[in-house]
Amino acid sequence: MKQEEVLKLFEETGALLNGHFELRSGLHSNQFFQCALVLQYPRIAGTLCEALVEKMKRELQALEVDTVIAPAMGGITIGHDVARALGVRFIFVEKEDNVLKLRRFKIKAGERFVVAEDVVTRGGRVQETIDIVQENGGVVAAIGILVNRSGGKAKFDVPLVSLLDIEPVTYEPTDCPLCREGLELVHPGSK
Repeated sequence: MKQEEVLKLFEETGALLNGHFELRSGLHSNQFFQCALVLQYPRIAGTLCEALVEKMKRELQALEVDTVIAPAMGGITIGHDVARALGVRFIFVEKEDNVLKLRRFKIKAGERFVVAEDVVTRGGRVQETIDIVQENGGVVAAIGILVNRSGGKAKFDVPLVSLLDIEPVTYEPTDCPLCREGLELVHPGSK
């Protein structure tokens, strides 16, 4: 699936929003990917995740995975569909006292993982998930993301494959022209 096709699906489902947004990273932007709006259509979500898995297999030819793990909330649907496409187990980490934790599942020593996520700007939740896997004896083989909006700035010690690479304009809150214009700041995602 070409990047233009992916972007078109986000636009057609209303998942690419325009305005003045505070991202989970704390940065401000004139665009926001509300993946929940594209994921509300299971066939489209499945198609996107299957395309992501195909791209991962192409780019990471020796991809060996036992389990897919995702940070809740945004990554759960993606992680589930990626695991289905790979034919492996799926688990998730979730917030407890505003910190991601492994609560419901166990990781076996040496178990190989793909970390799946919807959107990455700085990669904090992906890194937290990687750390949890490693702290529990697992090995992260790769990261699969629907939208990488970091412009290559989100770096990890394992290969990252994304279906859509885009770098919308972001601003530090202290230097945001949208704030100076007085545009209402919206918090559309989870924090």
